[in-house]
Amino acid sequence: MSDPVNIKELNERIQQESAFVDMIMVEMNKVIVGQKHLLESLLIALLSDGHILLEGVPGLAKTLAIKTLSDTIEARFSRIQFTPDLLPADLVGTMVYSHKSEEFLVKKGPVFAHFVLADEINRSPAKVQSALLEAMQEKQVTIGPNTYPLEQPFLVLATQNPIEQEGTYPLPEAQVDRFMLKVIVDYPRKEEERMIIRQNLSAGTPRASVVMNPAQILAARELVRQVYMDEKIERYILDLVFATRFPAEYKLNKMQSLIAFGGSPRASICLARAAKAYAFIKRRGYVIPEDVRAVCYDVLRHRIGMTYEAEAENVTSVDIITGILDAVEVP
Repeated sequence: MSDPVNIKELNERIQQESAFVDMIMVEMNKVIVGQKHLLESLLIALLSDGHILLEGVPGLAKTLAIKTLSDTIEARFSRIQFTPDLLPADLVGTMVYSHKSEEFLVKKGPVFAHFVLADEINRSPAKVQSALLEAMQEKQVTIGPNTYPLEQPFLVLATQNPIEQEGTYPLPEAQVDRFMLKVIVDYPRKEEERMIIRQNLSAGTPRASVVMNPAQILAARELVRQVYMDEKIERYILDLVFATRFPAEYKLNKMQSLIAFGGSPRASICLARAAKAYAFIKRRGYVIPEDVRAVCYDVLRHRIGMTYEAEAENVTSVDIITGILDAVEVP
């Protein structure tokens, strides 16, 4: 084990240095009405160096939320509309011949930004989707013979529309697993929608002010890594992930025939990192079981493969996660 941690001192330090979270939330709430879970999820992904997949019907402010977050951080933002005719070069860039210098020059693509919005990612074929893989995983892009590092922080925020399936290309498991969180964006409540109507009919459109810069976000990520996680919490995370692989060991025999495959080690890593970021957002220097439970659905829902039997019985990965959270003992 590492040196003993002074949790009181760490907690006080994180309470002071996480004040910017409230400031970002205030600025984002100027533009976005409601959608608290979506805004928190964006911050978790940003602070734990993860990518996020948003799923919801059109018009739920998914794009606006991402754009507003980049406004508060003075970050470079690029939006790529994924279409069936998009090519990998349209994403990462290409070599262009210059007659003036008589040599090939690199023309960098829109992926060279801090925030990359991959709009309707499932509309493009696999070769375009996989062009994002190197960028997401390695934080670099290869164009011709050279490899170029991407700016930090680098965050891919992909959206997909769950309604239209015609002419779409489902994301392969290997790529879906690269997203730390998959967040389902739902309709606003009636009172929130009334405020949205009023806001959109008023004379001036509210804009978010700059709160931080990219360098401060990188410093905050280092602080999130220092959030204390007890061995009992680590064991709890492992139990949750192992229950998706070997449900019978956790007296969940009924789930054995419903799960095709469980979460990979990446699921355990993401669960731990997201729980630390969630604790940080709640201005705490240590992780409690509630932090793990709060992020569990978004981290695991896209990492559990369901069998045909589960589909026939209308059992979803969310039902599986609920069953596991109920069965696994909380420390």
